[in-house]
Amino acid sequence: MNLKRLKTFAAAMAVICASGLQPSLAQDYPTKTVTVVVPFAAGGNTDTFGRLVAEELDKRLGQRFIVENKPGAGGNIGLGDLARSKPDGYTIGMGTVSSNAINQTLYKKLPYDKEKGFAPISLIASLPNVLVVNPDKIKANSVEELIAFLKTEPGKHTYASSGVGTSIHLAGELLATKADIKITHVPYKGSSQAILDVVAGHVDMMFDNIPTAAQQVKAGKVKALAVTSLERAALLPDVPTMASVIPGFDATSWHGLFAPPGTPPEIVEKLSKEVQAIIAEPAMQEKLKAMGVTPVGNTSAEFQVFIDQETAKWADVIKAASVPLQ
Repeated sequence: MNLKRLKTFAAAMAVICASGLQPSLAQDYPTKTVTVVVPFAAGGNTDTFGRLVAEELDKRLGQRFIVENKPGAGGNIGLGDLARSKPDGYTIGMGTVSSNAINQTLYKKLPYDKEKGFAPISLIASLPNVLVVNPDKIKANSVEELIAFLKTEPGKHTYASSGVGTSIHLAGELLATKADIKITHVPYKGSSQAILDVVAGHVDMMFDNIPTAAQQVKAGKVKALAVTSLERAALLPDVPTMASVIPGFDATSWHGLFAPPGTPPEIVEKLSKEVQAIIAEPAMQEKLKAMGVTPVGNTSAEFQVFIDQETAKWADVIKAASVPLQ
């Protein structure tokens, strides 16, 4: 290679390196351990889905995918760390409807750039919430009866949630707004204690993720009135949908995988294809459906469209219900 060609090649390589891309980037990735940030505590649904996917990525890509829990501030602490991570594909993270759609409106300030957001990899799964009531406190066998009962005693009854700004909280606000009723919100630091207090009668009702609530329903400790998905849920097939009473009522939780903003699209695309393949596997489909969730697995572009729609929807709910900004 003559000197002129050598200089041209060197200049081209400099441009490639400056942009953060190297030849065969997607083909070679990963060459070392990848950290998967879960912005919530261990043991919850987000942690469970994160570990399931990390384990399979580990097997498929030949490198360790290690989950690191960084809970706090509705997911903002972990996502702040994710946003500040080097965008090279070696730090990725889980996100949810609350952390990646609701918080955009609910929080005045976030520890990351709202405009840049994150690089969506794939939506992993969605799961409905279910409206449950303490049968001794709420004498209702349907959503219609519940609304009629609450209108006779406005503001006297309470609903629990796993925290301000969660889909569980805003499902209650959505019900109050659309049904024109007044109920008092009682936030907890997690859904496990919240549902136990509904069982004990300290709080009258709550929307809860169906995998945990279904156990209490089947044990006869709470009564399920409706699920928040547009279709009935496999775990509670006899329970009607909220939408059958309040048209358009849709308040599902969802969980997806993200990368820091600026992550090379080749890496995002590779991870997205791998996650889609993982979710499509019959064994994974069976495992997720047994948990009461709907497996998804979609492209980065499809996931971004979905996030934009969810952000706009919950922004309307927050404003209509006059939920105080955090």
